[in-house]
Amino acid sequence: MLIELDFPSVLVEWPMLLKGTAMTLGLTVVSALLGCTVGVACAWARSQGPHALRWLVGAYVELIRNTPFIVQLFFIFFGLPNLGVKLSPEVASVIAMVINLGAYSAEIVRAGVEATPRGQIEAALSLALNRWQVFMKVVLPPALRKVWPALVSQIVIVMLGSAVCGQISTQELTYVANLIQSRNFRSFESYIVATVVYLALSMAVRKALNWAGPRFLFHR
Repeated sequence: MLIELDFPSVLVEWPMLLKGTAMTLGLTVVSALLGCTVGVACAWARSQGPHALRWLVGAYVELIRNTPFIVQLFFIFFGLPNLGVKLSPEVASVIAMVINLGAYSAEIVRAGVEATPRGQIEAALSLALNRWQVFMKVVLPPALRKVWPALVSQIVIVMLGSAVCGQISTQELTYVANLIQSRNFRSFESYIVATVVYLALSMAVRKALNWAGPRFLFHR
């Protein structure tokens, strides 16, 4: 059986593909910034916060890490309107990605924080720094250096998981690929193109983060 591939019928829709790629990248950038911030805050809470806060953050981390992302997304987009909270697909997607990344990055960052030598913290406290200053200036930079590869990988995983956001009509790359194949019935070619774009995005995001981390976050 001879399979005839017709990539031009897919690539002719390049404006849609470009828009979907930009949406995927935009969701990733926003969720990475906010999600990692949530993760750092939760890592501090679990390692140095009061007992009640540790328990609350621990419950959040366990809940998110042990439920599917699509369920979290559907709860935010379809469930919250029952409580009077209506969100656009894009906003719901960002919130779901931030919550998901925040839980995973919290444990990644906490592993780096707990690997910080106790003597280093005591030396910083002896210089009259408060605990928040110690955490931000003494503990966090070397902790991020230790866990940065794992954190970058988690950001890439969340970016790839954004393909699910097309289920609530967020016009990201997978949504666009579905739309194109519904028009020209070239599903094989459409998803091959989407796969290549995701691969390129993953490699580009990983390389960009591995370049930016040592220069702007922990100054290696």
